[in-house]
Formats: sequence, structure tokens, C-alpha cells
Amino acid sequence: MIMHVNIAAYKFVTLDNLEEMRLQYQAQCNELGLKGTVLLTPEGINMFVSGPREQIDQYLAWVRSDARLADLEWKESLSEEQSHRRMLVRIKKEIITMRMPLIKPELGRAPSVDPKTLKRWLDQGHDDDGVPVVMMETRNAFEVDVGTFENTLDYRIDKFSEFPEVVAKHKDELQGKTVVTFCTGGIRCEKAAIHMQNIGYERVYQLDGGILKYFEEVGGDHYKGDCFVFDYRTALNPKLEPTETVQCFACRAVVTPRQQLAPEYVVGVSCPHCAHKSAAAPEQNQAQA
Repeated sequence: MIMHVNIAAYKFVTLDNLEEMRLQYQAQCNELGLKGTVLLTPEGINMFVSGPREQIDQYLAWVRSDARLADLEWKESLSEEQSHRRMLVRIKKEIITMRMPLIKPELGRAPSVDPKTLKRWLDQGHDDDGVPVVMMETRNAFEVDVGTFENTLDYRIDKFSEFPEVVAKHKDELQGKTVVTFCTGGIRCEKAAIHMQNIGYERVYQLDGGILKYFEEVGGDHYKGDCFVFDYRTALNPKLEPTETVQCFACRAVVTPRQQLAPEYVVGVSCPHCAHKSAAAPEQNQAQA
């Protein structure tokens, strides 16, 4: 059986020949039989690509032949199938939508903490200066529900562009704490930490490489549940293995193995979340009337 390598990578760097790059990336990925998504933006590149080891290695060598991406780093996981069904290269305005144009990670990152150091901090309950450590989610609520770090601040945002306003409201509550922002692979917490510094947070770090890098280097210590990923696997456990968690075809909600036992769960048709929304709709309509 051919195992497939799934890579997640990003870099904040100025890119100005986006349409030319789009055509080149699409052609290269098609030639190598890769599947996934590559996002090209003026502020950088973000990619989730899957294929056999030899083809992935060829692809990464090709990507890094571009001097702007020569130091690109990536995270890996393995699966029996390719993690995506097709290959799509798109041009967007931002790698991740925050609507804060003054935040430019390319010009300087916020301080970061590597997974092993973070584990040590969480083991001891404080950072190396003796300051209490607080973990802060930057992901959307439905992703958090699949799994997150223990005792994490979760503001239940529905999209990342809500984060700046929410985090500003809670700044005073976190004085005297070391705040570590995190996300799936590092992109959102990279922007989040810079914004938090800009608005006056004194001790803020980003988890270098996000949850996936933490799983790769540390495992599941201090983490409860799995990590949602944006491909057919839906969620990975701390061993970076696909889990039985799925996403509902109808409403796109995350459906756990336990929820899949409910009579409302019909593969490709409905799930308990669909039933809950249907039941809530008449009540909302009646209240509005």
C-alpha cells in the first residue's frame, strides 16, 4: 500500500506575480499527481498538499527553488489516501482573513514558543520567569469543540476576523499573565500575537507550528481531544492519525463518533446538528412573529 504524505506549510512573504505563480503551481502539482489547496496572496503562501513521498519531495524542492521560499518549513502527517480530492491553486487577498492590513508578519514576528518549551511551561504552571501561563484559542468555535488545550481561553468566535475586537475587550483580565496563542498550523496565531502586542499585551507568544507541530514533537500532553483539519480526514489525534470524527455533508457541522450513533445521523444526508437546527427554527420564527 502506498502511504501518502500530507504537508501543511505557510510563509509570510511579499509575492507580486500571483497569476504567473498560480499557473506554475497548478501545472507542477498536476504533473506530480498531487492533491490539495495552495493559496497565493500578496502577503504570502499557504498550502495543504498530499501525495506519495517521492512526489512530495520533488514538489518541496521545486517550491524552495524560489529564493523567496528557500527557507519554507512544513509539517507532515501520513495517511492511506490523499487528504484532498482535487488540486486547487487560488489567489486571495490574505492568507487568513483578519482585515487588519497594518499587521505584516513578514516585517517581524511576535515572540514564539516551541512545543517542547511550552510543554515544560504547562508542566510547571508558569513560564521561565515564574509568570502564570494562559493558553488562548484563535480558531473558530466548531474547531475548538473537536479538541483543545486544557484550561484554554476560548472566546467562541465564528470567524477569525472577529478575533481583534474580542481580544481587545479582555486585555485587562490578562495583565500579569503570559498568553500563548495557538491554532492548527501557526498562521492565525502568528497574526493574533502581533495584533495583541500592538494593542498593549505585554507578554504574548505564538505557539510555533501550531497544534500540528506540538503533536509532532510532544504528543498530546495537556491537550484534550483531537485537532480539526480542513480536509477529508476532519480530525487528527495526537499521533497525527485520522480519527472517526466526520463532518456532516448537509450542515458541515463536526460529528463525533458518539453523535454518529444517533438516529438523526444518516451518512451524506443529516446529523444531530441538523435536527437541532430544524427544531430551533420554528421557535425562532414564532418569536420573531
